[in-house]
Amino acid sequence: MADGDCVTVDDMVDHALAALSGTEGPWIVVGHSGGGIVATMVVDRLVAGQPGSAAGLVYLTGMMLPSGIGFPAACKLVGAPPQGIEPFLQPTADGLVTLVPPEAAAEIFFQCADPADARAAAARLIPQLNPNWMTVPHWTAEGAGSVPGLYIEALQDRSMPIAVQRTMQLLVPGARIETIDTDHAPQLPCPDRAAYVLLDFASGHL
Repeated sequence: MADGDCVTVDDMVDHALAALSGTEGPWIVVGHSGGGIVATMVVDRLVAGQPGSAAGLVYLTGMMLPSGIGFPAACKLVGAPPQGIEPFLQPTADGLVTLVPPEAAAEIFFQCADPADARAAAARLIPQLNPNWMTVPHWTAEGAGSVPGLYIEALQDRSMPIAVQRTMQLLVPGARIETIDTDHAPQLPCPDRAAYVLLDFASGHL
């Protein structure tokens, strides 16, 4: 891409598929948060190119969205779109990129984690292009829709509240549902529980 070009969701999908190149499937693809959109489209491309290459699709408090519907539209179905991290975002001078202040990330994303772990995780966040969280996924019933799914919901998620998570589960039915009583990043405060759920799902599909 040339300097100044925006990274698109297709670029993200291409990057993920390139990372799989040279490895042996079948694969279980996991998407956390907005990564759920990318994971869905990765699986769709995998199945289209090589049927049977994707064994599972996991949403770890992820955006599990119907094809053609973005996250803001799903939020509106709840009644009042949750603010989540949005009020705390800090735009750059050009307005194209936003930064998440570490203290806000620790409070919104990682509030259930050990404070030291939350601070460390918050410090690793990088700037994000504004349109990324509004990306609309595109996938097919024959592709991503044909692969076994798992949705890991988080009851104390302040970024993607449980009402929104469960609305997405209704919009895209069929995934197995597992619940963890924690924040937006279950893998940080509850790594053992998150790993158990993932491995249990994998054991039934690999």
